[in-house]
Amino acid sequence: MAVPLRKNLRFQLLWLGAAVSQLGTQLTTVAVPLLIFAVTGSVFWAGVIAGVRAAALILTQMPAGVWVDRWDRGKVLVRSQATQAAAVAMMAANVVTGLDSIPVFLVLAAVDGVCTAFAGPARTTAIKEVVPPEQLKAAYAQEEARTHVAYLIGPSLGALLFGFGRSVPFVGDALSFLVAAVCAWFAKIPPRTGQRPRQRMSQDLREAWAWLWHQRGLRNIVAIFLTLNLLGVASMLPVMALVKERGGADWLVGLVLTGLGVGGVLGALLSPRVTMTPARLIVAMLTVFGTCTMAMALPFGAWWPFVPLVLTAIGIPLLNVSVGALFTAMVPDDLMGRMDAVLNFVSRGLTPIAPVLGAVLADLAGGAVALLVIGALVLVTAMVAAFADLRTTVAQQS
Repeated sequence: MAVPLRKNLRFQLLWLGAAVSQLGTQLTTVAVPLLIFAVTGSVFWAGVIAGVRAAALILTQMPAGVWVDRWDRGKVLVRSQATQAAAVAMMAANVVTGLDSIPVFLVLAAVDGVCTAFAGPARTTAIKEVVPPEQLKAAYAQEEARTHVAYLIGPSLGALLFGFGRSVPFVGDALSFLVAAVCAWFAKIPPRTGQRPRQRMSQDLREAWAWLWHQRGLRNIVAIFLTLNLLGVASMLPVMALVKERGGADWLVGLVLTGLGVGGVLGALLSPRVTMTPARLIVAMLTVFGTCTMAMALPFGAWWPFVPLVLTAIGIPLLNVSVGALFTAMVPDDLMGRMDAVLNFVSRGLTPIAPVLGAVLADLAGGAVALLVIGALVLVTAMVAAFADLRTTVAQQS
């Protein structure tokens, strides 16, 4: 009989480390745009910094997935997070010295993206190793709760700490990655019991791509997530710009963004009880996302985007738990690292340009118009998903 998930020490250590590091990441997610806006008077460079990090992550993701399937995943996870701690500590030094150098932020954001490319598949394969298949959905629900609690607490805390000192959020983020590395080390993720035959990286990657190509429903879902991730990430800077345009203080920007956490926690609590098929759930949630994004532009004050963000965020864990548990159960063990990299590479392939797109729209047309455009594009994606061949193929695979 399997140990209850709450007593699974290895999983709970992994979860705790990720919870702390994700909270730390939220601190700097808010602090970087606020710092860049204070220094330059524009959100453009904040978008570029976020885009560089995303580009580094995506460009590294494929080889990282291959190496995670070859190397000791526990050591990869510990070393990646320790390196992230060092990189963010250097960001803090950049701020403390008063340099506020954008080139330094760009380089360190790229380092963080590379480390994330290794930590992601290492963590995914570790979870599959320590959690039995029948507990995967519950594990992913707990993962989503962690993510959205960070969204709930992090933005306001980041804005508050930024008010105490511009370097404080960066110091907190560095410490959070250090805690995550220690938790991963104590989790003692077991190494693989068998050695895969060594072959060229290109051949390793061809195996993963070939597996994906034969999963028609999965291909369609990944294409939809590609568009959704682009538009969802692009909407964040316009939301922040809209609050500032309406006279909102820095602390209100953080408070509005906590709507993602409030809704996400509610969604994570609901997700284990959702029985809707992934196909129907995708169409329903895209419709909600598009409508809520457009609704943020309504002229109800600087605080108003908080409400649509809550409604949007409820659907995020519903999608992630349903689809994530399905994918993890579908993927063979010896392909797990590569498939995690491939799926993330494909579904997030356009995210490097997303912050830049959102920043450009907000600078040119204002936050409200940018959100109307992005919301309309999400609704178009929902219409495409409604006619895509998802239902039959996903049902057959599951």
